[in-house]
Amino acid sequence: MALAARPEVLGFRVPTESGKALLVWGLEEGAEHSLFSVFSEFGLLYSVRVHRNAAVAGPGYYALVKFYSARDASRAQRACNRQRLFQKSPLKVCICTRQKAFQQQVLALRSYRCKELANYYLGFNGWSNRIITLQNISGFDLENEELGGLPERQCLKYLCVVEVTLPHHGICTRGLGIAEAYVENGRDPLEFVMKTGNVQKLAAEKALSGAFQKILLIVLENGKVAVEYNSAQEEPIDSLTDEELRGLIQINDLSLEQLNLEEEEEFLSDFCFDEEHLLEGRQSN
Repeated sequence: MALAARPEVLGFRVPTESGKALLVWGLEEGAEHSLFSVFSEFGLLYSVRVHRNAAVAGPGYYALVKFYSARDASRAQRACNRQRLFQKSPLKVCICTRQKAFQQQVLALRSYRCKELANYYLGFNGWSNRIITLQNISGFDLENEELGGLPERQCLKYLCVVEVTLPHHGICTRGLGIAEAYVENGRDPLEFVMKTGNVQKLAAEKALSGAFQKILLIVLENGKVAVEYNSAQEEPIDSLTDEELRGLIQINDLSLEQLNLEEEEEFLSDFCFDEEHLLEGRQSN
């Protein structure tokens, strides 16, 4: 009896694991939109980035296409390699792996990417979120206050707690976000209102991302998805009631480590490839 394929575990993190990125070369100019259309048929894409070939490699372009799922990347490579997908000449596609993987930092996805991932695997009705509390925890410039004048530079800081619920899986998680910004001219009401809205929005986005960090998607070979709670990401806010969360003004009693949201940029030098595959591709040009 054949063994069933192992399920793939996906977290709401930037996909840096080996096998999730494809190197595509032999591209003609203006191929980015076509690349996205073709490869997104195999699974949800994290990024598609097209670069001009180095001068020593001759004219043309190459691309790094990154999937959330290594299984999807593998299927795309097998189906697209040496195919004339949207141009006259065939593309060369190979799977690339991270160099020095132990140095890769684990980065949380931004909130809009978390929503994309959740919608893709859980469906638009498979999850919901609500803001439990959004609190102003701002402080003013003490030096200016002591001088008796209005502060010219005011710090705006907001704390937000968001709850994410997966009703079909019986899972409920919470995330906490803190954001701050400075109002340079404290006497300008328009600047104050705009900065306040931006800080509140950013705090809510960080909180939503934090809530998703506690969810693991278990993707089976047949496409079905199970969900697990990632207890390693548990925080003190998970055990508090809504009323207690709304009284979080004493924030020093909690661990409020800021989320390290994605700031990753892929470069060709970050990856290594199947040398035999690359040589074969060059000889066929």
